[in-house]
Amino acid sequence: MTTRTKRTVTFKRPFSLSGFDGEQPAGTYSVETDEELPEGSFPAYRRMATMMQMKAGAWDNCGALQVAVIDPQQLEAALAMDAAHSEV
Repeated sequence: MTTRTKRTVTFKRPFSLSGFDGEQPAGTYSVETDEELPEGSFPAYRRMATMMQMKAGAWDNCGALQVAVIDPQQLEAALAMDAAHSEV
């Protein structure tokens, strides 16, 4: 059984993550995480994939979406760095 968790994250400054080409603009992004409950296991989900959505050609208004698989630890580090720079 696979469960999908959705959340939004907001960056106040441009950021970079592997999975996307180059620096991305500040803004709010949708993040989805797929987790699986292994059969015969006690209730503990295993993360299968974390994906982030953004407009393709994020610097323009073309309307198309790009989705990339990202490293959730890298995302959390980028959010922490963004928050630290925003407090200055």
